Amino acid sequence: MDKLVRNFYRLLMLLSGLSMLAAFAAVTLGVFAREVIHVNIDGLDAYAGYAIAAALFFALPGTLQNGDHIRVTLLLDRLPSRWRGAFEWFCLSSALVLTAYIACYAVRSVWISYVTHDISPAADASPLWIPQISMAMGCIGFALSFAHALILRFQGVAFMAVSESARSE
Repeated sequence: MDKLVRNFYRLLMLLSGLSMLAAFAAVTLGVFAREVIHVNIDGLDAYAGYAIAAALFFALPGTLQNGDHIRVTLLLDRLPSRWRGAFEWFCLSSALVLTAYIACYAVRSVWISYVTHDISPAADASPLWIPQISMAMGCIGFALSFAHALILRFQGVAFMAVSESARSE
């Protein structure tokens, strides 16, 4: 099961990278079209925004696993070891509850947009449920990553790697 969820995190990171490339392509195409051939492509800015948002949401679980999220360790470092463990359990449990709620909200938002045929107010007039899928997938992955972290913490295994920049701070 551990390998399956870690592969899911890798898939989301791959999708995040592809989303960044899509955002770069949309911005580059927009600049090229306006500056070189003097044509404005309607809705291209919206697609770049969708791609940037997708990149951010897809990257949430992978960056948590790699220890790249900003974590405040000032309090943890100052707590006695018996309090530190309890506080870490509290933080992971609270994060799981919060991210599960956000994931449910994101999935519900996609469903409501689909059922009501909600479209983008931008010039692209895309159905909103399509770009919202990336938000829902990223939020589901983020909640899954906190559940995974809690299970591994229960087993006594560290979930989050500490990045070089976090080690030096």
